[in-house]
Amino acid sequence: MPVEILALCGSLRKESYNRKALRAAQELAPPSARIETFEIGTIPLYNEDLRADGYPPVVADLRDRIARADAILFVSPEYNYSVPGVLKNAIDWASRPPKQPFDGKPVAIMGASPGMLGTARGQYHLRQVCAAVNMFPVNRPEIMISFADKKFDETGKLTDEAARKFIGQLLEALVEWTAKIGTPRK
Repeated sequence: MPVEILALCGSLRKESYNRKALRAAQELAPPSARIETFEIGTIPLYNEDLRADGYPPVVADLRDRIARADAILFVSPEYNYSVPGVLKNAIDWASRPPKQPFDGKPVAIMGASPGMLGTARGQYHLRQVCAAVNMFPVNRPEIMISFADKKFDETGKLTDEAARKFIGQLLEALVEWTAKIGTPRK
């Protein structure tokens, strides 16, 4: 049975470099894995008053999808040296009790940016968030696609062979990590 990976993209723009990188990950996934996505753009801003009335349907769906997944893949840009608000918002909603579904999940992180650091600072902040909700990130390889504006062709395909190789390695590592630590399906 393939490892079920749920991917969340931190960019809402349809043709962002990170959505293109996510498509590359889906293309490069090993046969032992399957990557599905969840669109986070319609999740309302976190508000405890809303949650007191029950999870909005889109949040309940996200929590259920996270719980059913074997592992998580975050593909995200970096905004102002950190995690985009829309991604942090989705994590905040999904991680509320009871039975927060991120608990114990293996996770991989990658990102693309036209800048030189390729989302490094944002990824390190995301790792802090992972620690807070008890997710277990794959440490290597780190996928920080710098100068992304030069690494995708006009059809959106990732053309940088080194990045393609590392994405494949990251996904293999996530599959191995998931098998090693197990995954708490809720």
